[in-house]
Amino acid sequence: MSQPSIIRTNTADLYDAHVVKNYARAALTLVRGKGAQVWDDAGNRYLDFTSGIAVSALGHCHPHWVAAIQRQANELIHTSNLFRHPNQGELARRLVGYAGPGRVFFCNSGGEADEALLKLARLHGVAKSGEEGKCYKVICAKQAFHGRMFGGMSATPQEKIQKGFQPLVPGFAFGALNDLASFAELVDDQTAAILVETIQGEGGINPCTAEFLLGLRQLCDQHNLLLMLDEVQCGIGRTGTFYAFESAGVRPDAIAMAKGLGGGFPIGAIWVGERCAELFKPGNHGTTFGGTPLACAAGLAVLDVMEREHLLDKVRAQNPHWIQSLTQLSTQYASQLLTVRGRGYLVGLQMAVDPSPYVAALREQGLLVVAAGNNVIRLLPPLIVTQEDLAKSVEIIRAVLAAKA
Repeated sequence: MSQPSIIRTNTADLYDAHVVKNYARAALTLVRGKGAQVWDDAGNRYLDFTSGIAVSALGHCHPHWVAAIQRQANELIHTSNLFRHPNQGELARRLVGYAGPGRVFFCNSGGEADEALLKLARLHGVAKSGEEGKCYKVICAKQAFHGRMFGGMSATPQEKIQKGFQPLVPGFAFGALNDLASFAELVDDQTAAILVETIQGEGGINPCTAEFLLGLRQLCDQHNLLLMLDEVQCGIGRTGTFYAFESAGVRPDAIAMAKGLGGGFPIGAIWVGERCAELFKPGNHGTTFGGTPLACAAGLAVLDVMEREHLLDKVRAQNPHWIQSLTQLSTQYASQLLTVRGRGYLVGLQMAVDPSPYVAALREQGLLVVAAGNNVIRLLPPLIVTQEDLAKSVEIIRAVLAAKA
């Protein structure tokens, strides 16, 4: 019996014909990665400062991470959460070690992690008021991004995210980031929690000040609210501490995390402090795929490498000179690059105009970056990046600014 013929079509044609067109994709097909570099289907090499949008914390194909995935795939991939398995318990233990006493729930993404926080807020509101539907409001920040599910989308006051999906989930109010008074004036008897990103990512790399976070903690303590921090993009070592809020000396009641936690394998999680760790009961939240043996093996491998290779120390050591070099560009090319902001390896270049042509020009010069917020270029190198890679990124950015001056 003859074999059916295989019709070979290039990847761009396959996307055009069969993939939903909900992304404005670059005209680039990536086929291989190693460390901080990726290659396209024409053999061109790029310095990857997107890290899969803060996902590939160890870069591409780190040998320890790859070996852990391969080993686990040969042993046990999926069990469902009807049963225990060693990896989930161990990963929870290690995350509690970073966050403090509490418990961990595993899911598959940052969007799911944020949804879990919103459900936690509702449960706290019921416990606080003694009545369902009476205390459910969550105060978030303007320019926030908490995912694209209905709860997270409703907590994301951006027209481009919400348009076409009305009516949204009720119960959200929005203050101005780093303006404590604007949050305080929104608190009422219906308020259950405050949810902010420690550093806004999609909104344009806008960090919370330490004073603001400490003020939110006091506000929550005063009114019996949960302080919930979204560290999906800024957490897992990206700022040089495991969680970005650590530098403020504040302790939240709950944390959402994902992205870098799996190093490229899908995983999300929330940590819930002891104060509210018992609010989730059997049946009121769950997931089929969350916290599988394979996903948790990936997460454990990420933590192994971070600790053994002292990556947090390396971020703190290498970041200042990189930031200084980028800031010098903002002085030299002030009419194009207005300011540089962020921490660690989560950095935004505020441009004077639409950054899209710059993003394309940087790609042509071998540097992959991603836009964010209002005219911001986002730089997200992997935590394993070298000083040479960082220096090369500055020189590519310099060359593009000079060419457009």
